[in-house]
Amino acid sequence: MKFRIENMTCGGCARSVTATIKDVDANANVNIDVASKLVEVETTLAEDQIVAALTEDGFPPVSA
Repeated sequence: MKFRIENMTCGGCARSVTATIKDVDANANVNIDVASKLVEVETTLAEDQIVAALTEDGFPPVSA
């Protein structure tokens, strides 16, 4: 799944986004491009679970 996170502006934000995703699925593969604000996640979880976790932590995503 791919998301765009508009308020992800730096490496610290990217680390927070990665940590949030890993908190709900420790086995997820997360690739982030801060410049384009894109996040790609490979996980066995449903998309709404990832969206809910990111939104709760202040990084509301939109589908890319």
